[in-house]
Amino acid sequence: MEEKEVGLFGVEDYWWWTAGSAGQLWMGIVSYKKGYAGTCSLMPLRAFVVSSLFLSSAASASMASLCAHGLHSVEDIKVAGANIRSGLGIPPRVRKDVS
Repeated sequence: MEEKEVGLFGVEDYWWWTAGSAGQLWMGIVSYKKGYAGTCSLMPLRAFVVSSLFLSSAASASMASLCAHGLHSVEDIKVAGANIRSGLGIPPRVRKDVS
């Protein structure tokens, strides 16, 4: 297995996700506080842009957290969920096939 090179702050390159998330959150807050002083016809577009900044900030922060903790695929997340359930003493889920 090939070792990954550790980058800045010891978390490989995931700090870029964190910086992107912080930048989007900052832009969303600034845009929200600034308000709107233009024509009312563009107000729905402005509201969409500001809400998109907040939503994408949350998505970037989630990806940074998952990747930094070594969860890179859906299978990794399933294994982590199974480990959490077994650690709590909850029996494993039985999958019901819907036909």
